[in-house]
Amino acid sequence: MTTLDVVKEIRELKSQLSYSKNIGFFFGAGTSCALKIPNIEQLTSAIEERLTEPKKALFLIVKNDIKDQHENKPTIEDILNQIRRIREITSDSAKEYVGLSGINAKELDLEICKIIYTVISEKEADADITPTRQFFAWLSLLNRDFSKEIFTTNYDLIIEKSLEASQIPYFDGFVGAFEPFFWQESIDTFVKKNDLTQNWIRLWKIHGSLSWFWKNDDKAKTQKVIRLGRVETIPMGNELVIYPSKDKYDSSKKQPFIAYFDRFKNYLLNGELLFVFTGYSFSDQHINEIIFNCLRQNNRLTILVFCFKDSEVEQLHSLTASYLNINIFGPKKAIINGALGDWEFSKTGLKQAERFDHFWNESNGELMLGDFVSLVNFLVINSGKQDLATTTTTTTDEN
Repeated sequence: MTTLDVVKEIRELKSQLSYSKNIGFFFGAGTSCALKIPNIEQLTSAIEERLTEPKKALFLIVKNDIKDQHENKPTIEDILNQIRRIREITSDSAKEYVGLSGINAKELDLEICKIIYTVISEKEADADITPTRQFFAWLSLLNRDFSKEIFTTNYDLIIEKSLEASQIPYFDGFVGAFEPFFWQESIDTFVKKNDLTQNWIRLWKIHGSLSWFWKNDDKAKTQKVIRLGRVETIPMGNELVIYPSKDKYDSSKKQPFIAYFDRFKNYLLNGELLFVFTGYSFSDQHINEIIFNCLRQNNRLTILVFCFKDSEVEQLHSLTASYLNINIFGPKKAIINGALGDWEFSKTGLKQAERFDHFWNESNGELMLGDFVSLVNFLVINSGKQDLATTTTTTTDEN
């Protein structure tokens, strides 16, 4: 197998981060896991444990119905996806599929979302948001001519808490004060260079959020998405807008997700861009199709992927071998210019006084940047703004 000089590639990485005019980020579940928010397997187990009868029995019916369709154990994403298919084919009525009526499926859907809300909220309360505060402090100080955009599949509120704790302005597609509502036109438009909001962080939560709810308009017989502030429990009569499922079950509910996916595609196609993935496992086929289509169409797009496990790097090789504008960094392996190789580290390649402890773990011979906390530390040190590590450690009261 090819050997790759880690010192050389890190120098190139530092240069890209320092001189790229336009830079964006995609946060997958791994970024929240680094802050002790449950991953998808842990969340699935927690939901099954907290469900009570008769809903737990219905949950197991769905889980067992789809288990043969998946190589590994079905996750809550798979289960929710199937529940919403049942809701679609039964129209939330008394009609049944594998022993579940549409009414049962809707009630189970709502109960699962409530448990997701509770579990993640409990973990959020104890999470140390220092790394995300440091990241956004670093990002907000970058002097760029383009808006800074963050896409995420996470529906926790870690990013919002971090931005607001640091008083960094951001925009997420919602407008208003009493019950901010989703405004699609704001997502379709890219800001101009002299726009006052150009330096605001753009936050696009493409799988929904714990602060979004469907609100019924009884007069118009329609629903709209609203964003509420800090809430302790889901308001009565409101359905939480989190959508880990890959198939949209109601055309009236597609709008936010289609708008965010369109923004994602248009952003990747919009000229010169350095785009960084962290904590994303490439398990969502819809997102993957956008990524690779844009890599083919935009030769000014460069993608960097930081993986927590080498197995993720190896799995991506077959997908990325023909693309020279995507590089993937794992602990012991990497894909550089389409070639899969093993990292090789030698102190003889270092310049005088050149540091390596912020990206390379010498004791176990691994690149550390697949861990979100280590990646943030690397970005801060590389920027020369090491004072960010101290100025962002005093957090506001989150309780």
